[in-house]
Amino acid sequence: MSEFVVNDGPATGLTAEEKQWGMFAHLSAVVAICLGGLGFVGPLIIWLIKRSQMNFVDDQGKESLNFQLNILGAGVVLGILGVPLGFLTFGLGLFLLFPLLAALAVYAIVMPILGAVRANAGQAYRYPYIIRVIE
Repeated sequence: MSEFVVNDGPATGLTAEEKQWGMFAHLSAVVAICLGGLGFVGPLIIWLIKRSQMNFVDDQGKESLNFQLNILGAGVVLGILGVPLGFLTFGLGLFLLFPLLAALAVYAIVMPILGAVRANAGQAYRYPYIIRVIE
């Protein structure tokens, strides 16, 4: 297992395999979203399988999983708020909700792609504006 330290630049001493699995930890979320909407499943599987073997994959898998759990939580909150909002405003409030859901969907696809590019370059990616549930 190689040594891994989070910093602003590329991590030193990473193998191509570690970078590749770090990239997969991020991209698996995009694939899972496209296949069924459960974006946390891919990063969870990769993190559970590779976390004890590669420190970089442990770090990037946790980061991707935390991001996907935040996206899931935001989607659930928007869905729960949408029901009373729709009834109380006779459906007009949904015109506010749908752009928020669309923005969340775009964000959930674009950010993991950015994370995958950074991980493949050997840089530890940190998603902005998330609550890190898994440390």
